[in-house]
Amino acid sequence: MSTPSSFGTHHEQVVFCHDEASGLRAIIALYSTALGPGLGGTRFFPYASEADALADVLNLSQGMAYKNALAGLDLGGGKAVIIGDPRTDKSEALLRAYGRFVQTLNGRYFTACDVGTYSADMDVVARECDYVTGRTVDHGGAGDSSVLTAFGVYQGMRAAAQYTWGDTSLAGRRVGIAGVGKVGRHLTAHLVEEDARVVVTDIDSDAVARLVGQHPSIEVAESTEALIAADLDVYAPCALGGALDETSVELLTAKVVAGAANNQLAHDGIGKLVSDRGIVYAPDYCVNSGGVIQVADELDPSGFSFDRAKARATGIFDTTLAVLERAAAEGITTAEAADRQAEQRIREIGRLGQILVP
Repeated sequence: MSTPSSFGTHHEQVVFCHDEASGLRAIIALYSTALGPGLGGTRFFPYASEADALADVLNLSQGMAYKNALAGLDLGGGKAVIIGDPRTDKSEALLRAYGRFVQTLNGRYFTACDVGTYSADMDVVARECDYVTGRTVDHGGAGDSSVLTAFGVYQGMRAAAQYTWGDTSLAGRRVGIAGVGKVGRHLTAHLVEEDARVVVTDIDSDAVARLVGQHPSIEVAESTEALIAADLDVYAPCALGGALDETSVELLTAKVVAGAANNQLAHDGIGKLVSDRGIVYAPDYCVNSGGVIQVADELDPSGFSFDRAKARATGIFDTTLAVLERAAAEGITTAEAADRQAEQRIREIGRLGQILVP
C-alpha cells in the first residue's frame, strides 16, 4: 500500500499535533470548509503506524464533508485521530493538550466523540477549547450521539427496504448486525421493537452477552464471516471500515446493506461489485449521519434540542431514498449517486461565499 500524502487528496489543511509530556500524538484533517467550519469526531485508536493514522484521518475527514453536506448541514468536513490506546494512554493532561491544539484552529474545526472517545472526554477537551460538541447533558450537550446515529441508520434501512421490497416494514426480515457497541446496540433495540429477526456478532463477547440479556430473542453468529454467509435480508456493518471487500461481497446473501460503520467499501470498485450482484447498498455516510446531526444541534444559538435533532434525523429516510432513486435513474452505483449529491450541494451552496455581505 502506498504511503498517503500529508497533503491529503484535495484537503484544505492537515495539522500534526505533538505534546511530548502528555504523550499526545494527534492529526487533525480539514477536507473542506466550503459549507462552514469542519465538524467531525476525534478517534482515539492504537494505530500500527503514523501512516495508518494519516490514511484514516484523511479518509474520515472527506467522508465527514460529504456526510454533513448530504445531511443538509451548514458545516464542512473535518476529523481528528489520536494515536494510542485509550484504555491506557488517555489522561486529563493529554485531552487538555489536544484541546489547546484544536483551539489554535480558531473555529475552523469543531470536534466531537468518535471511537475511543466519549462525551465526558469532550468536557475535558472543552476546558481548553471553545470548539467542542458532543458534550455531556450536564454541560448542556447532546450526550451520547450514538442514539441518533442508530435512529438514522434505522431510517436509512427502512428507505432501502421501501426501494427493494416496496414496503418500509422490517418486521420478519432477518437483519445481521456486525458490531454491537455504541450504535449497534441501539439499532438492535429499534429492530427488535419492529419484530425484525436480529442476528448479531462482535469481537467483544461481553457486549454480546449484555445485549442478549436485554433482548433474549436475538441470535448470535460465531463471527463476522459466519454472519455475512448466513441467510440474511439486511446486513448492517456497525464496526470499523472496510467491511465490504471482494470476499465479503461474494459471500453476502443479504439484498440490502445499511449500517453505521464509516468507509464500508474497501475500495472504489466495490460499489460496482455490490451493484452487479443486485445488492442495494445504502451509502454509509448517508445513513449514519444521525450522530453528526445530533451534535451539530448543540451549535444552535438556542441550545441543544433532542426533539429538533431527531426530527431532522428522520429526514435520513427521504435522503436515502433520493440517493437510491438517483443511482437507478442515472445508471450509476449508489455510492456514486451519494457523492454526486453531496458534491452538488458543496458546489452550489459553497459558492455563495463569493457574494460579499458587508
